[in-house]
Amino acid sequence: MRILRTTVAAALLAAPFIAYTLPTAAFAAAEDATKNDTQILREAHSKLKNKRFSGVQIAVQSGVVTLSGSVPLYADKQDAEKSVAKIKKLVSVMNDIQVQAGESSDQQLADRIGKQLAYDRVGYGNAFNAITVSVNNGVATLGGHALGPVAKESALNLAKRTPGVQNVVDKIQVDPLSPMDDQLRVRVARTVYGYPSLNKYAINPANPIRITVINGHVILSGVVDNQADKNVAGIQANTVPGVFSVTNNLQVAGQPEEKRQ
Repeated sequence: MRILRTTVAAALLAAPFIAYTLPTAAFAAAEDATKNDTQILREAHSKLKNKRFSGVQIAVQSGVVTLSGSVPLYADKQDAEKSVAKIKKLVSVMNDIQVQAGESSDQQLADRIGKQLAYDRVGYGNAFNAITVSVNNGVATLGGHALGPVAKESALNLAKRTPGVQNVVDKIQVDPLSPMDDQLRVRVARTVYGYPSLNKYAINPANPIRITVINGHVILSGVVDNQADKNVAGIQANTVPGVFSVTNNLQVAGQPEEKRQ
């Protein structure tokens, strides 16, 4: 009986200590979380001090950063998130930043991006990139083929930095690396551009006959002046040794765009 009383008394004495210890620990944890949020907020403001982000608001709760407000370019929205995501002890980033809408129509945006792509990476195999662009409600979708990952990223960055573009969708295919395909690209280019009536397409780097080679299969794209030039380009490409097939997707200026197979 004495043992039972001792046990009960010990339990009653211990109970108050438990009751008072828990709130103290919870308070300390809350205080640490507040300090952590304050530090994250301070670092986030430091990382976004560039004037590009002057319209961005930052909030932090329990380690989660919420970015809101507006920026001029879609690239700025992405850069803001990337910069803040580098902060230590960060849980996550919610990017609610809005991109400022421009006055350009979807077609005007598509034309503007297309013009930039036409001159992009001139001197670095520009004629071997066949990148397409379409815009719907400010969302730019890039497709087609890129000679390599650098050409692909360059094209995407051009679209992201075009005023009025709200988002960029990447559907660009990077052509597989192959020494045989690299040699074929050069030979096809020499054969096509070397034909007298097709020399003119090599003069303006923004308006070449674009040549894609995938595992020995050639795709011609771009715009030519007339049907004869389109036919000759296809015939010339077919004469190159090692070419398995030629898909002639060249468009004739002034004619409706044909459906590609």
